Amino acid sequence: MRLIGKIAVSFLLFCICPAFGSDVEVTVSEPEGLPSVTIGGGGALSSRFVFWGSQWKWTPVKSSFKRSSPFNYEADAEDESLGLSIRQHVEKIGEGKLRWTIDLDARKSIPDAVGGGIAFRFNPDSFRSRLGKPRLLSGNSGWAWGGPGAAIEMKFEPPLASVFFEPTNANEIRAYFYDKGISAGHRHYAFTLSTDAEIIPTRSERFGTDDASWKIQGLDWQHSPIDLSFLNEMPAGKHGFLKAEGEKLVFSDGNSARFWGTNLSAYALFDTPKDVVVQQAKRLSELGFNLVRLHHHDSPWVNPNIFGSRQSHSDRLDPQMLDKLDWWIKCLKDQGIYVWLDLHVQRALGPQDHITAFDEISRGKSAADLKGFNYVNPSIERAMKDFSSAYLNHVNRYTALAYKNDPAIAAILITNENDLTYHYGNALLPDKHVPWHDARYMHEAKEFAARTGLNANLVWRSWEEGPSKYFLNDLEHRFDADMIAYLRGIGVKVPIVTTSTWANNPLFSLPALTSGSMIDVHSYGESEEIGKNPIHAANMIDWLASGQVEGMPMSISEWNVSPYPVPDRYDMPVYVAAQAAHQGWDAVMLFAYSQGNMKGPGNPSNWDCYNDPELISALPAAALLYREGHVREATSTYAFSPTAAQLFGQKISPANSVALRTAAELGRLVIMMPETRFLPWLKPGRIPPGARIITNPDQSLLPLDATHAVTDTGELNRDWEKGIYTVDTARTQAAMGWLGGKKLKLSDVEIDMLNKNATVAVQSMDGKPIRSSRDIVITLAGPTTAVQKMQGFYYKQPFAGIVSIRSGRGLKLSGSDDLSFSDGVYLLKLSGTRSIYRLSVK
Repeated sequence: MRLIGKIAVSFLLFCICPAFGSDVEVTVSEPEGLPSVTIGGGGALSSRFVFWGSQWKWTPVKSSFKRSSPFNYEADAEDESLGLSIRQHVEKIGEGKLRWTIDLDARKSIPDAVGGGIAFRFNPDSFRSRLGKPRLLSGNSGWAWGGPGAAIEMKFEPPLASVFFEPTNANEIRAYFYDKGISAGHRHYAFTLSTDAEIIPTRSERFGTDDASWKIQGLDWQHSPIDLSFLNEMPAGKHGFLKAEGEKLVFSDGNSARFWGTNLSAYALFDTPKDVVVQQAKRLSELGFNLVRLHHHDSPWVNPNIFGSRQSHSDRLDPQMLDKLDWWIKCLKDQGIYVWLDLHVQRALGPQDHITAFDEISRGKSAADLKGFNYVNPSIERAMKDFSSAYLNHVNRYTALAYKNDPAIAAILITNENDLTYHYGNALLPDKHVPWHDARYMHEAKEFAARTGLNANLVWRSWEEGPSKYFLNDLEHRFDADMIAYLRGIGVKVPIVTTSTWANNPLFSLPALTSGSMIDVHSYGESEEIGKNPIHAANMIDWLASGQVEGMPMSISEWNVSPYPVPDRYDMPVYVAAQAAHQGWDAVMLFAYSQGNMKGPGNPSNWDCYNDPELISALPAAALLYREGHVREATSTYAFSPTAAQLFGQKISPANSVALRTAAELGRLVIMMPETRFLPWLKPGRIPPGARIITNPDQSLLPLDATHAVTDTGELNRDWEKGIYTVDTARTQAAMGWLGGKKLKLSDVEIDMLNKNATVAVQSMDGKPIRSSRDIVITLAGPTTAVQKMQGFYYKQPFAGIVSIRSGRGLKLSGSDDLSFSDGVYLLKLSGTRSIYRLSVK
């Protein structure tokens, strides 16, 4: 359908109401081999094996998956702790029917085991209005969900030992093969799933990631496929210290700042040889990065870490480990790369830290995690201040500057992923067996209730929306304000971030974060983010966009897709960069470049992309687009302006707010802080001039039958029905997603790919429009799989198709004869696995 024009759509809102359609899809998950349901690309049902031994000790299950033929699969699972093997055969047995044949073999009897089976988890936030609540079938025989157009029924034959709603989670059904003990022997079951929704192939079938025709290729993990180091001014810090001015980051000399970054963590910091640090810092610059976050410096699973190899000495920094960090900072700075420092990630406190009531948070162990407890325990705050002082006053032996005095240090994070408002407030409750900390917490709650007049019986109830969210924000803010004052007092000049929004934080977590200099956001997506329909489901961009508080800069210190290996992860860098540029975000950091020592090619993972051919191919194109401003910032602003009662009394987030999701597709989304007498320190937002004010989180800014959205600038187009995203600007023209068999026409570029799914980007390298550029780079990225037992080698799908580029005569293609020129258009015929082509006059 044709979308309503970008001007008219700004004045229309569409109520979300129940509707059924063809966007409900059922598939088999990999590697578990269990049912999965999506609506509009968003997860509606997930399934997993769950087993427990005695005393509710959880036991892990390892799964493997194999496709025998279309819609015909074998899936095996093993629970070594319980001595249990599970064999599954899954096949489509007719229209709208999947059948599981399951054989279980228990090698031993465990009478006191809890048992287990399959947990079916339903998504209530986005889909309850469409599918209602799931219901149990009689006699432990199964469950059903939904109605006409999206009905799903799962039947078990014979009936299972027990089928029930998990007592503390009404959105999860547990179907147990074993209940109250496991007896040795064999059991056989058949499951039948019946639905009038569409049954689609598995993920690997859709992407073709099991294709034997792919080519083996090696990755150069020491060099970039293209050199973008010219984007960096060397050394970093030449413009003075970074600071926040309104919604932007600027240097002290007035120059604006925009950061495309990544993370170095754990063993990458402390075990990478010095010559490799030099080489990898250079490569990071060539890839287009100008910011690196140093992460997991204090985590106890990293040995040695900042405290050395003696984990019992977390009160002293190790000189040798500081030298490792000094060298990284020096080498990054030389390459024009700024550094983000975390003060706390996962530090394990010990008896030597002299923590009050240490025994109750260590729970009989020699170390304790401080998250949550730091907000009520002054001795933990003191330990954090002591670390901060030692760390930031340390003088780098290679730069002769203390960290706090080095303008190449861009920002400071107080504590990583450590909020009270959603994640750690419950750790302080009476039922958590931390009496000293609970007493402090309850005292603070009573004081806050007396000061504000809020109901003292509700203020302490951290799991509920309403009065508790005012209190938790205030408690978090007071700690943050004290830490910030301390850091400023010891001489910190750069922006200070308190903690981050992460793992589904609702909007009520944002107020406390405004205590810092900017808001930081973490967001992890999954496969096929581009294909998620914002009418029904949130993607990772929606979670990022919903962290932009009006009047403050925004950083993203972690983004990625998981779990590794997401088959279309190569589509994400350009997508994230384009959206970040359009939204005006200030610093964007991929997690992570490496957490290993980079002594060799290693194995790629969610924590190591330095050796991931898919991301390394696409990251330079993303850096060029974002850092050179190829995508214009939004011309319109959508200001979500909740009342205080809405913000603190409702669990509003992209998971359940179509207003947030659809606004981010069109223009710049900002979240307004309301004025409330309960939090006098919270600064109310100022509506930006000309902004469209949104007050109802349940109203859509797109028609309910929309299949795509175009941004207000006309440069970005996301078609979730086709699963394609395009960028069409003067200097970058790109497409990513399900491109196969679809001829895409952009202003100066046509893309006609045979590959099912790929990223293709055509970009100007000389600052001129593509149409008149004398230096053009073409980037191709597609799926790969690792070659087992051959580090640094992978199977890569060959590219096939034609890219047409309109530009001036005289450009040549280095290293290939697959180029022709006619009537002002270059035709590049793609074949093979090459990822970078360069058209230039050289």
